[in-house]
Amino acid sequence: MSGAQDHKRRQPPKMYLVVSNLKIQDQLEGTIRLLRGNLCQEQEGGRSRGDQLWVKVLDYGCMVKIDKQLLIEVPTDLTGLLEPVSDPESRLNLLINPKQLYRLAALPLGTPLYVQMGQPGELAEAELRYRGPLTRGSTAVLFGVQLKDSAVGRGNSNGSYKGHQLFTCPEASALFLPANQIKLRRWSRANDDHHINALPPQPQPPIGNIIARTAESSPSLAPVPVLARNPSSPPPFQVGHRVCFPLEDTVHGGEVRFCGALPGRTSTGVFVGILLDNAVGNWDGSYKGEKLCSISSSLYGCLLPISKVSPEPRSRRHTPPLQNPKPVLKPTLPPAPVSSPASTPKIALMPPQLLSAKLALKPPPLPSPKPFMKPHPLPPTPPTIKPQTLPSPTATDQPQLLNGSPGPLSPGRGDGLDAEENGDAGLEVELEVGSMVEVNDPPLFGVIRWIGRIIGVSQLVSGIELDQELTAGTDGSYLGERHFRCPANKGLFVKLRNCRRDSRFPAPETPVNQVERCNSIAFAEWGSERVEEHTPPVQGDEARDMYQGWKRGIQGHLNSCYLDASLFSLFSCCSSVDWVLLWPSNPSDGPHCSQAQDLLRCEIVNPLRRFGYVCASKTMALRRLLEAESSDTGFTNQEKDPEEFLNKLFQLLRVEPLLKIRSVTQNQQPQECHLYQLFPPSVPLSPSSPVPLSPSLCPIPLSSPAVLMRVASVQTLLETSFLHAGLKFAEAPSCLPLLMPRFGKDFKMFDAILPSLTIDITDLLDDTLRQCSICQAVAEWECLECYDDLDITPGRLKQYCHTCNTQVHIHKKRQSHSPCQVGVAGGPWTGPLHGTRQRLSLFAVTCIETSHYVSFVKHGPRPNDWLFFDSMADREGGENGFNIPQVRACPEVGRYLSLSAEELGRLDPASLRESARRLLCDSYMCLYHSPELSLYK
Repeated sequence: MSGAQDHKRRQPPKMYLVVSNLKIQDQLEGTIRLLRGNLCQEQEGGRSRGDQLWVKVLDYGCMVKIDKQLLIEVPTDLTGLLEPVSDPESRLNLLINPKQLYRLAALPLGTPLYVQMGQPGELAEAELRYRGPLTRGSTAVLFGVQLKDSAVGRGNSNGSYKGHQLFTCPEASALFLPANQIKLRRWSRANDDHHINALPPQPQPPIGNIIARTAESSPSLAPVPVLARNPSSPPPFQVGHRVCFPLEDTVHGGEVRFCGALPGRTSTGVFVGILLDNAVGNWDGSYKGEKLCSISSSLYGCLLPISKVSPEPRSRRHTPPLQNPKPVLKPTLPPAPVSSPASTPKIALMPPQLLSAKLALKPPPLPSPKPFMKPHPLPPTPPTIKPQTLPSPTATDQPQLLNGSPGPLSPGRGDGLDAEENGDAGLEVELEVGSMVEVNDPPLFGVIRWIGRIIGVSQLVSGIELDQELTAGTDGSYLGERHFRCPANKGLFVKLRNCRRDSRFPAPETPVNQVERCNSIAFAEWGSERVEEHTPPVQGDEARDMYQGWKRGIQGHLNSCYLDASLFSLFSCCSSVDWVLLWPSNPSDGPHCSQAQDLLRCEIVNPLRRFGYVCASKTMALRRLLEAESSDTGFTNQEKDPEEFLNKLFQLLRVEPLLKIRSVTQNQQPQECHLYQLFPPSVPLSPSSPVPLSPSLCPIPLSSPAVLMRVASVQTLLETSFLHAGLKFAEAPSCLPLLMPRFGKDFKMFDAILPSLTIDITDLLDDTLRQCSICQAVAEWECLECYDDLDITPGRLKQYCHTCNTQVHIHKKRQSHSPCQVGVAGGPWTGPLHGTRQRLSLFAVTCIETSHYVSFVKHGPRPNDWLFFDSMADREGGENGFNIPQVRACPEVGRYLSLSAEELGRLDPASLRESARRLLCDSYMCLYHSPELSLYK
């Protein structure tokens, strides 16, 4: 039975293709545009019993809810063939013909094929040599082919992929292609030609709708084939031949003006002089003063070695530009639907003498009702959505020519309305001078250089500097009036409403509310479970095995590291603060108190100890409660400090304070707090000259640096802080959070602070039996001035019995001291003194570096049982991505913690390992506890 369940659980999720173009409104992501053929994966956690499904769009990585009728299920055995196909439309075309897909999946090795490479429609002969995934664990099926005949040498490998040899063939003769780029070869007796027997042909663009060198789409960046040449053979290119070559990730074309050896450099081979289509050159047609050919402008000339030049494919060649255009008076055309291919509306404003040169320009596709809705963060594939049909344009919108007046404008949204009514006012906010835009379809790309009014045009007009030359372009002038400056034939004047943002770049995104996003379905894949049962912390090797790895600990989100590090330090491997999880609440405490306690116990601490991981959405819920309880609105999104968080948390939970401290000098009532900030003396402690130690006594080799590090231990800092402030613990704490002295990034009072593995607070307790520092009898007096006395155990608190106090202060150096009498509860003690010391053990250290908090946690009794936790160790995705928490073992810090402060001061700082450096030099808060005392809480 369990085996059947396991088999059912292992079944792959269902895959679907979107059957039509969609726009989906998401509360957080805004408008998400899906295209026909987008590949979707069913999400088990989001299944619905109705007519809709939660799916993950693999092309974009987003999760959406779609009607089932808009999806077509992909058979399991065809998923691998469709997955590597990048074009959604091609993917859908493949699935429409499943028999052909099954035929491709069953092709035997050695089958002759045509493969698509280079320009669209360019086919090469090949032979099937491999079919399957390229890497281990991948499900995408690709076809490995060996190129044949003239295509040999145009591949990209020898049959290997990332070091794995999938088949063997000569170098640069292998390609790995998806199913939409391979086609079967079949011999036809009718015309003795090879025919494609696989996919329906792609529709070709209509002839004559593009002016030469104007609206051509960006050329392919695929490597241009280099022809093998024999130096003794005649020049392969003749004057007038069309050629192309790659330059700065773009393929440029032109006409051969010279081909041969350079004067005086016959040994360097053949060079080709080209008259370029675009102004990207720097050659004037001469070489060392000798004219080789005629080039009108050096911007249109280029001289290249023949190895970098190739014949221009027919697919790149343009329709010849119109010669000597003459203005012709055209009658008004009858109204026609916008979607009719016979209509020839215009979008560019041009003087009459250039009117006939623009007859082929097509109107841009009509935008959606909200023209600049934020798309999905991932750059979408250019849409193929058909324009909506609008009422027929009026006669005044049709092509016509009036003497001395500019050319007509293209029909669009409300041509008869004022600029404010047809949307110009809104576009003026979206588009401005400097905006990258596109016009026409196929698009012309450029940058807006001017926006304003032109006489005779009621709407705003934009002056655009195009990326490429346009035969009908200007230099930024219109009807003799200059509005901006640009190279000749690159200026175009267009109604502003006919401009749209450059689709090659993602539109500016509206900032996503990261607080709301944390609680949305975006974090569904990173979720953690709720655990009701009280779960004690694990220790030793079990804790290390459970916590260690990626996606372990508490996930960080939106400046939450202060909270993540504090909670992991307190609760991951220690139970001394568990009493706050079970503290009884009263109705008068308010609803936030019980909610916070339940959230902390069942959503954070118990899951952390049970599964080793907590999602950021859980901690965000706690941050919301903290923000709602206090007047501070920054707990959900701003940087905070651990002490600020812990104080607010304990106040929200209405629990007793962790510490009770009393001022001895002022004899006040005990003050209650949750943390204690260490205040060292004004003069930093300097390491004294240590007694040379044998290397065998120290686990780390010591050096003798010229300058010793300024090092202090937590034990010393605690004693001096209490001593100089005149403070005592009113009762022994079960948990003691201590904040280290820091003064910003640029100045630190100490180079390193040694977290003492245990701290002795016996002499810091008020009304407690203490031993005489000299004879170990019951102490009756305490002297603060004797703390720094070098003759009596310097650096230690001093308390004396009556006899020793008298003898010590008879000395002339100490006659000015003012010892204080030690109070003992119940009066003077006359019984035996067992000498029991009250000690606390270190269980966690929180560190900070460049405003980011991390934690070191002790997970077992051995000296090297230490874990390092970072809630934001890595990140998946960009601004709207996810932080990946990490926990790793760092046993090396145990060796440094076993050193004394004097030994640590003798270490060379450059020799410290990264983990030890962060622990010793960047410590922010040290957490100590007494497991025995915590039982009484």
